[in-house]
Amino acid sequence: MLAVLCSSLLLVAMDATILNVALPSLIAHLRPGPLEQLWIIDIYGLVLGGLLVTSGAVSDRFGRKLLFLTGFVLFGLASVVAATADSSWQLIAGRVLLGLGGAMVMPSTLSLIRTIFTDDRERALAIGIWAAVAGVGACLGPLIGGFLVEHFNWSAAFWVNVPVVVATVVAGLRLLPEYRAPQHGPLDWPAALLSVAGVVALAWGIKHVAKGSADPADVGVLLLGCLLLALFARRQLAAHDPLLDVRLFRNGPFLAAALATLLAMLAIGAALFLISLWLQYVHGYSPAQAGLRTLPSAAAMLAGSLSSPWIMHRTGVRTVLAVGLGALVAGFLLLALTPVPNGYPVVAGVLALLGLGDGLAMTAAASVLVSSVPPRRAGQAGAVSETAYELGVGLGVALLGSVHGALFTRHMTGLPLGGAELAEARGSVGGAAEAARRAGGETGRRVLETARAAFDDALTTTAYVSAAIVAVVTVITVWLVPRGFKVTGGH
Repeated sequence: MLAVLCSSLLLVAMDATILNVALPSLIAHLRPGPLEQLWIIDIYGLVLGGLLVTSGAVSDRFGRKLLFLTGFVLFGLASVVAATADSSWQLIAGRVLLGLGGAMVMPSTLSLIRTIFTDDRERALAIGIWAAVAGVGACLGPLIGGFLVEHFNWSAAFWVNVPVVVATVVAGLRLLPEYRAPQHGPLDWPAALLSVAGVVALAWGIKHVAKGSADPADVGVLLLGCLLLALFARRQLAAHDPLLDVRLFRNGPFLAAALATLLAMLAIGAALFLISLWLQYVHGYSPAQAGLRTLPSAAAMLAGSLSSPWIMHRTGVRTVLAVGLGALVAGFLLLALTPVPNGYPVVAGVLALLGLGDGLAMTAAASVLVSSVPPRRAGQAGAVSETAYELGVGLGVALLGSVHGALFTRHMTGLPLGGAELAEARGSVGGAAEAARRAGGETGRRVLETARAAFDDALTTTAYVSAAIVAVVTVITVWLVPRGFKVTGGH
């Protein structure tokens, strides 16, 4: 049963990062603009994150197995839509449907673990394996995507989902138990709409404001997202049977766990996106070679996830969260403080630190979230964990990717280009590479050299910003979790 849940989780997690190394091939084929490129990468995580709260409540009411299998079928169909895309917007639409299917799958995996494994030790180990699969899936995305792109094309990154979906649905029908929690009223659809619209508006606003050239409309969307989420929280406080019991966030360890998950995945999502581009555009590796060089993050993530329950049992949640988040800070500082141009050994060390930190922090956080609620609310706990996970990946690309993009554009000066060619080269490193290819000769060489230096400089500054954000959240997390706090069986 755990294998069935983890196989689905692996695919959903991989799809958050699998296009990172496929982006150059995809750009050459579909010619998306800079904004379309970011949407292709992060719309999946943002849609998924926006729908998770509603999906968690639906799974509790109508059946976790039913929602899990329905969502995975939709995930398979969406993969076909994305794989057959002949335009940027069809691909974005396919990624939206993938996010919808993933939102139905992910809360169900964690809530079913809460239902199936009632022993504290067994559940801690199962959650450790779950977190390892979730984290390693995100890290393996670039490796598998690179192999498929190099030997086939970018659409293979989606076709690979289909046979796994078929096998998992067949096995799930036979093996998984159904669970419906006793509820006292119908689903609150207005609250569901508030949560979805609030999360999407918040993410949109952050994405555009982070680019450094936001207009009043972008700021308005950001404020609208905050307002909608505030209205959602108010409605939940007054509800007899809420979609999400927001009172849970008054619990310090619960809030700390949600923040730790969000920041852990924000760090790894942004790092894998930017480093995958760095490996291909700055150092000229093929997609498969670039994917292979992201393996240190997957290996370290696996080690951190599997060792986290053992460490947590002996030292408490606070220590594991502090060490995990501290490793993220160390990874970003290593990247920031190393003189540019960076070499791969430094980047491998950065990936290893980020993977280890993610593995430790995510596993401890998931254990806290699931153990803090009664079994009938396990879908809500799963939704909080997965919302933080997916929003972290999506916002990592949206926020830090946009910061890096703005810095890259600022450093792209003195180019021997004009008009549309200049705008394309300054818009993204992929655009610069395409403009250099068309220009050729000495002009193309100068554009490439400028783009590589600009990318390195922007990466250094973005690493400082990332380290500062994670350091602040580390302090908050340690403050929220009492010394000696241990995970129990819930209530």
